Amino acid sequence: MRVSLHAGQLLQPNPGGIGRYVHSLLRVLPSAGVDVVAFAAGARPHGIPRRTEWVDLGPPRGGLRYECWHRLRRPRLNLESDVVHATSLAVPPAGNTPLVVTVHDVAFLRVPQVSTRRGVAFHRRGLELTRRDADLVISVSAFTRDELVREGLDADSIVVAHLGIDPPPARGDDDIDAAVAAAGVTSPYVLTVGTVEPRKDLPTMVAAVERVRAQGASDLELVIVGAPGWGEVTGIDRPFVRRLGDTPWPTVDALIRRARACCISSRYEGFGLPALEAIVRGTPLAAASGSSVEEVVGDAALLFPPGDVDACASALERLLDDDALHADLAERGPARAAEFTWQACAQTHATAYARAIARSAEHD
Repeated sequence: MRVSLHAGQLLQPNPGGIGRYVHSLLRVLPSAGVDVVAFAAGARPHGIPRRTEWVDLGPPRGGLRYECWHRLRRPRLNLESDVVHATSLAVPPAGNTPLVVTVHDVAFLRVPQVSTRRGVAFHRRGLELTRRDADLVISVSAFTRDELVREGLDADSIVVAHLGIDPPPARGDDDIDAAVAAAGVTSPYVLTVGTVEPRKDLPTMVAAVERVRAQGASDLELVIVGAPGWGEVTGIDRPFVRRLGDTPWPTVDALIRRARACCISSRYEGFGLPALEAIVRGTPLAAASGSSVEEVVGDAALLFPPGDVDACASALERLLDDDALHADLAERGPARAAEFTWQACAQTHATAYARAIARSAEHD
């Protein structure tokens, strides 16, 4: 089976979670019997697997191409493949080739205030095209699937493919400690990893850490790792907050391992890879409830209502002070994370592609 996979996210300054999804699929889909050709309107980016074939679509490039796709349904793809896979809501005109679209979330509908008006309009159009043109939809969580059904998509046309995680590499204590020290971070600290943008609700976390500090943990710091995303985030520039920006993964790995706790305060997530990265390393996690993170972590983390500073602070205090709870979550986390593998994700995608081909044939 030959699949043309849109990899335009890898050309963005900050590829983010979707970029990681695309890169991982390029790496693991061949093991599921899928011959992948990656395409985008740009030159081959660094870091993708050598065996991956790359097609540069040429001009128009960047956002202009996406606007042409969405508004004019031009230029139409002319790629020889059995399936076209749109890995986000930038939905190309696939012509007569079966089309699969991955929808990561519908945050643009549920919390539109944390995106631009143009971004909301673009993703609304992408969802409309998905509903109209896609032979099959992949959602990265059951939460997102249910959200799509609420938006009128047929449940039978949606396949849930949980994202995966790679086992943490073996590292010595000296190596880990050296990486943390090189980053200028000292214990104890709470860590959060993710794009710095309004949807992550970092002010709630900052206020919660401030309350924990006021209760006696005066040396506690909050370390924020992640590149800036869309929108201004205010209320987080405090003396006890360390912003490291975009950070090399070996350093992030070390920071997670040495954190007293990790925290995710997002008001809305379609999956939540940073949550898995925390619990797979046995680092206790406090996370906002109400979206897909709850589905991902199961009983391997403490949950608090989104936007609730008191509840977030209480959860962090328990993770910092309760050694028995700390040890319990350190055991539960890796066991839970082991259920999410890229190999299983690849196999689910391969099955979805075959189903899309069959559904397309039924409509001919």
